[in-house]
Amino acid sequence: MQKKRKSKQERLAILRMLISSKEIHSQQDLLDLLAKERIRVTQATLSRDLKQLKVAKAASMNGDYVYVLPNETMYKRVTDPVKANQMLRQSGILGINFTGLLGVIKTRPGYASAIAYDIDRSNRPQIIGTIAGDDTIFIALREDTDINLLTHQLLEEHEDGMALKEDKGSDAGTGDE
Repeated sequence: MQKKRKSKQERLAILRMLISSKEIHSQQDLLDLLAKERIRVTQATLSRDLKQLKVAKAASMNGDYVYVLPNETMYKRVTDPVKANQMLRQSGILGINFTGLLGVIKTRPGYASAIAYDIDRSNRPQIIGTIAGDDTIFIALREDTDINLLTHQLLEEHEDGMALKEDKGSDAGTGDE
C-alpha cells in the first residue's frame, strides 16, 4: 500500500492548528510536532509555509517568544491537546446566528479568518462581506437573502463539526423552505 502524502493545504491547516493550540518556540519544535503528525518537510519548506501564513513571533503570557497567527492577540492554548489530524476532521464552525441581515458565526479558535476567506471567495451575491477575528465572524447580508438556505449551505460546506442547529431563533429567516 502506497503511503498517502499530505497536500500543501492540509499541511498549512495542521500548521495553523498547531500554532493556535500550543506554545511553539522554534522551527525545530514545529518540525518535531509535524513529524508526530507524520508530516516530513525541510526547514526551508517550513520557513516558506510560515511566511505564507504570515506567522510572527510574539511574547506569550510568561514572556517567552512563541509563534502566533495574524490577528491572534489572545493565545488559546489547551492543556490536553488532541492530534491536529483529529481536530481537522471536525468543522471549524460551532454556531451561526442571525438577527435581521447581520450574523455572527462562532468558530473554533484560529478558524475564523480561514472560514471568512472561504465565504468571501465563494462570491455569493447575497453576502455583502465578512469581518473575522480569531474565533468569530461577522457577516452582512443583502435584503433578499434566504437566511435558512444560506445557513444550511454554510454548514454543509464545513460539515462534520456541528449538527445542523435547529435553534436559530425566530429571526433566522422567513421560514419558507
